[in-house]
Amino acid sequence: MAQPGHNRQPVGFSLRLQLSPESRLGPGKVALLEAIEATGSISAAGRAMTMSYRRAWLLVDDLNRMFREPLVAAAPGGAKGGGAHLTPMGRAIVGHYRALESKAIKAAMLHIDALQEAMAEAAAS
Repeated sequence: MAQPGHNRQPVGFSLRLQLSPESRLGPGKVALLEAIEATGSISAAGRAMTMSYRRAWLLVDDLNRMFREPLVAAAPGGAKGGGAHLTPMGRAIVGHYRALESKAIKAAMLHIDALQEAMAEAAAS
């Protein structure tokens, strides 16, 4: 019999906030914002996340309408390229979400550990 705490697999944890009945912010939208910041492009961010350009644009539009200021500023493409970047509000929203996520994980670890210790041996391996 393995000792408690040994052979533990990392626990998946995701935080999805329902900010209003029709407005949700979760790991996918935040990852898209981070990918836009990293790539400088909505289409490149979508490709990096294996989503269509249309899906990425619809999510960006949703995010820009969700808050009082846009989170993503985009320049039209063309011969010179266009591009996109996060606005100061976009960077702030990502920062708040990641800080909240980190605090939630830390607060939950005691209970996650207890749940993992209570798991059957077959489920733990």
